[in-house]
Formats: sequence, C-alpha cells, structure tokens
Amino acid sequence: MSPPTLAELRPEQSGTVTRVGGERAFRRRLMELGLVPGTRVTLRKVAPLGDPLELEVRGGRISIRRRDAASVELER
Repeated sequence: MSPPTLAELRPEQSGTVTRVGGERAFRRRLMELGLVPGTRVTLRKVAPLGDPLELEVRGGRISIRRRDAASVELER
C-alpha cells in the first residue's frame, strides 16, 4: 500500500510531510513554499471543481493543484 498524499486529504484533515516527489525543479518550488519533510500541513479548502487545494503550512496559506499535491507524501 502506498503512503497517503496531500491530494487524498479531506478539508480540515492534517498530515506531516514525509517526502516530496517529482522533478528536481518542481520539488524545489514546493519546498520553497514550505512543504518540507517534518512540516505539518492542513487542508483548509477545496475549490468548487476540486482544484486547486488551499493548504495551511507554517501559519500561512498556499494553493496548489491537486496533481501537484499527489506528489507530496504524508504521515497522518
């Protein structure tokens, strides 16, 4: 069984980032936004059509696409 990802969270659920996948430049960009291993992330809102996702990370809020969120693995 594969680990859960950010894309699988429901609103108000949280998890701790364990791994950020994808290409190097993509990983770097997500990590610049605060999605680094060990960081607690909460899904706050989902847009009406299911994309993008609004996340709370380190006291701030960011929005990312669901397909990008699928590359961030979590521990709940």
